[in-house]
Amino acid sequence: MSYQVLARKWRPRQFSELVGQEHVVRALSHALDGGRIHHAFLFTGTRGVGKTTIARIFAKSLNCEKGPTSRPCGVCSICTEIDSGRFVDLLEIDAASNTGIDNVRDLIDNAQYTPARGRHKVYLIDEVHMLSKAAFNALLKTLEEPPAHVKFLLATTDPQKLPITVLSRCIKFNLKRLTGEQIVGQMRHILAAEAIPFDDEAIEVLSRAADGSLRDGLSLLDQAIAHGGGSLVAADVHSMLGTVERARVRILLEALVANDSSRLFDEIERIAEFAPDFAQVLDELAGLLHRIQLRQLLANTADQDDAGLAGLAARIDPREVQLYYQIAITARRDLPLAPTPRVGFEMALLRMLAFAPGSGGSVPTGRTNASPPVAAAPARSAMPTPPAATPPPRAVPPAAMSARDDRIAEPSAPIGPLVVDSWQALLDRAELGGPVGQLALHSVLLGTEGNLLRLGVKSAHEHFVAPALIEQLGKRLGEVLDRPVRIKIERVANGAESPADARARASASRQQDAHAGLQADPAVQSLIETFGARLISDSVRPLEN
Repeated sequence: MSYQVLARKWRPRQFSELVGQEHVVRALSHALDGGRIHHAFLFTGTRGVGKTTIARIFAKSLNCEKGPTSRPCGVCSICTEIDSGRFVDLLEIDAASNTGIDNVRDLIDNAQYTPARGRHKVYLIDEVHMLSKAAFNALLKTLEEPPAHVKFLLATTDPQKLPITVLSRCIKFNLKRLTGEQIVGQMRHILAAEAIPFDDEAIEVLSRAADGSLRDGLSLLDQAIAHGGGSLVAADVHSMLGTVERARVRILLEALVANDSSRLFDEIERIAEFAPDFAQVLDELAGLLHRIQLRQLLANTADQDDAGLAGLAARIDPREVQLYYQIAITARRDLPLAPTPRVGFEMALLRMLAFAPGSGGSVPTGRTNASPPVAAAPARSAMPTPPAATPPPRAVPPAAMSARDDRIAEPSAPIGPLVVDSWQALLDRAELGGPVGQLALHSVLLGTEGNLLRLGVKSAHEHFVAPALIEQLGKRLGEVLDRPVRIKIERVANGAESPADARARASASRQQDAHAGLQADPAVQSLIETFGARLISDSVRPLEN
């Protein structure tokens, strides 16, 4: 007996066997059991999610000798003929290769005749959007008023290309893309039934490659079983797909956490030997960071028994996870712009090293400190400002805020004292923007000591306090004042007013004045008294000038 591929062998023959389309199954089952069956149905969705499978089961439900029923017996002659593709009253038409009006006219002429064996003559038109305009026009009248014994089942991956006149004559069902968990579950079921050994990572990799299509997933599963000689092993699947094992990605992250550039680039060399898709490696790294963050911030996750993941989650700061994740997905987006995919991948990892707390803006060589000091922040004047898509530098914990007097390495020679008459006026001259501008706006001037500028920040705005931003602020203010400036950040009480607070207070005052002015306006008062109108506060905007 010839081999039958898994996608055909395990094609559902009952509604109960379908995966991930419960909303469609429920509606069709109620229609069949209640005897309220429309004459035209449209099934939409991406490839491999079950459009034609549902249509065939529906045709079987209509014509089963024990039906119409939502549970066809599967053993009568009609059910077996439909399953084998030999039922004369089920006419499957591929619109991609039968697009012309002549094909549709043949269909219309044939529709007038009663079924040869079943109750209903069922027309299953796949990829119906491929029909020509003339073919659609010829089909419309029959689609609107078909003979009582005819049912139309239309399937398409691109419903936007269907004329509105066709859409309005059909009951439409949108089939969902399958989730990775649903594809994994079905693969596990099939592999267990086929007695094929497998490991978890292998089927998870295949489910991601399937991209929401169970049919594609089962085709890849067939290929992987052949590639592995009858078993399913992660290494073979990665080799077949050109992807990288999770263990290799974990080694990359271990090297990043340890701030060990030598180990990091040794691992990049090993990965490059497999000629991988570097975009996929970044996806794997982002996925690993996601699982680590879940482990850190949620009590119960699916990876509770993963000791390696637990170790990484304990060693890396949650805010650092967010930084690495943002860099990974930004690099994934920008990878086509890099000179080569490998260069883009390496630059992403170098960026993670450069912006890691305690790195000093330069890549370390072989340093293996697993817990870099948060408070250390040497000058980064040689490092270019990161692009706008790069996430803001990591905020420093409050415990480190008191040791910030030596953040910026400037000449320590005595200089006549720094005088700042107006903090707001100084900021206006500096024309600061971006995160460093936000740090300045939310800071309160506490005083000066020599060339030291003492600033206070409320606890609610400590996320702006980062070594790189402090350095940039001191450098810019030094340029404006034409002298070296050092910055010291201290925590202040919530009652202190920063320039941002002053702006907010002034804006609220203008808003209140505008509202009061409108409320007192004679025309507005007349509308209120005459028509019972009311002034909507949120719609009031003060004039800028």
